[in-house]
Amino acid sequence: MLKKFFLNTLSSFVGAWLAFALVALSAVLLVIGIAGNFAMTSVGTGEQIKSRSILKIDLSGSIVEREMPVEPDIMSIVNGHLSAPQTLEEITLAIREAARNSDIAAIYLKCGNVSAGAATLDAIRHELENFKKSTEGKKKIIAYAESFSQGGYFVGSVADCVYMNPAGEIALQGLSMSNLYMKNLLDKLGVQFQVVKVGTYKSAVEPYILEDMSEPARAQLDTLLNSMWKVIRDSEASSRKNITPAKIDSLISKQFIAFAPQQDAVKSGLIDSLAYERTVIKRLSEIVGREVKKMNFVSPSTLTSANTWGTNYDSKNQIAVLYAVGEIADGNNNQINYEALVPIIEDLAENDKVKGLVLRVNSPGGSVFGSDQIGEALDYFKSKGKSLVVSMGDYAASGGYWISAKADKIYADPLTITGSIGIFGLLPNFKGTLDKLGVNIATVSTNPDANFPSGFKPLTDVQLAEMQKYVERGYDQFVTRVAQGRKMKKENVLNIAEGRVWSASSALKIGLVDKLGYLEDAIESAAEIAKIKNDYNVAAYPKVEPNFWNLIRMSSMTVSEFAKAIEGGNEALFNKYMINRILSRKPVQARMSEFRIWL
Repeated sequence: MLKKFFLNTLSSFVGAWLAFALVALSAVLLVIGIAGNFAMTSVGTGEQIKSRSILKIDLSGSIVEREMPVEPDIMSIVNGHLSAPQTLEEITLAIREAARNSDIAAIYLKCGNVSAGAATLDAIRHELENFKKSTEGKKKIIAYAESFSQGGYFVGSVADCVYMNPAGEIALQGLSMSNLYMKNLLDKLGVQFQVVKVGTYKSAVEPYILEDMSEPARAQLDTLLNSMWKVIRDSEASSRKNITPAKIDSLISKQFIAFAPQQDAVKSGLIDSLAYERTVIKRLSEIVGREVKKMNFVSPSTLTSANTWGTNYDSKNQIAVLYAVGEIADGNNNQINYEALVPIIEDLAENDKVKGLVLRVNSPGGSVFGSDQIGEALDYFKSKGKSLVVSMGDYAASGGYWISAKADKIYADPLTITGSIGIFGLLPNFKGTLDKLGVNIATVSTNPDANFPSGFKPLTDVQLAEMQKYVERGYDQFVTRVAQGRKMKKENVLNIAEGRVWSASSALKIGLVDKLGYLEDAIESAAEIAKIKNDYNVAAYPKVEPNFWNLIRMSSMTVSEFAKAIEGGNEALFNKYMINRILSRKPVQARMSEFRIWL
């Protein structure tokens, strides 16, 4: 019981929003009602891959790791929109396919207001750089934005030509992080939080017990942000002529380029030209040798529709890619559910076709118990003599690092956030709130501490001491696992632990990761360790079976549009959204932590 109540989070954040039960019930009834009226008919999008086609990548909205079956998204229903986000997997596969497909003549990046983690955007940028190298300038990348978000420019700056709308802006301002400190509010509500933790830098508890950020927390974030900004700024400078990292900082800090006249972005060299989109399209038509009216744009989903990457489940030499995305939770299907993930790892261990495993981690951590169960299952996989390599995405911190620590090799994206080797417990006491409301709780127990911790009275000194011991045992278990996996002395791990988060470059220096690289690098490494480097296929796990919720969600309809399409027999509207790939696409969802950096 104690494990379920306490130490329920190993991640860099605690707490979750309570579910809106009534709304959830309404959502289920809505879906059931729609399901009863809908016949699952596949229809086409009208997109075809023709000679001199252009891959159009629209960098707007959310980009997540991979499509997976999802449960109803309550907030999407409340907002009236059920569209599915784009996936990193599909975008990167499309860029690779565009490089080798002779019918694709160019890439058009439409850089809107993208919402994605720094490492996710870096992975896209890396694929675009590979595209340029492999095509040797024969295929161009053109980027355009009405206004460049910081993330949009980070990706778009790799293009051969970068255009911006004459009325647009370029939001280069550097990196910043803010958090809400709620102690004064909680005091007014009568809520007290008692903390037990190990780690000077384990600062996730601070917003609940402090009025402002502690100096250790501020120091580690300052180091982290500057390290990540160096990667971003240097990457942009390397792609633009006559731009240096120092010049980018000067443009931001001295010239306030985000608020400067649009022409300054051209003069500085950040973009090539101010132009409306029709002018950019005209330029694209000249590049591909097609009249504007005859130009053919294809989406990533169309270009990858026949791609078999990740589906080679019958291959005798199989490198499995297992996605661990989201918070590590106990029994939550929309997170990393150890109850579902552990059996998959065990099956892969017993599957003779699987020669190696790449664990793709994009997680801030979560449940200590869940992390331990997943870690033990991975140990079992390795005991079968199979290779285990980790590929880190935006985050692989705390519990995310726990499950990574014993891999044969660990690859981190240059913008990964990792480490956070520490444990904490945050126990709320609502006694003050109840007093304000005039509520008293009477308890009868067979033993003095039968209802400990109750949440409605403060811990005694003895109880607090026992909880601290409990946390310290968990911390020792964590440190020991890291020391064994990384072949380090425990005292050396303790020096870099303390709950501190590290940038990828720093993690490389202190030995928490082996190399900076991407998913494909990790896959090649796993195959090499398994001695099948030149003869392997990739299979992605968990296997996915789209459910009806995905069917609605991937149609990109609002609830009202979907209902009208069905009830009114509106074939045109129906055809607009219901695409022929809808039953075979790989669905995805991910939940990011509060400790995140969006570009």
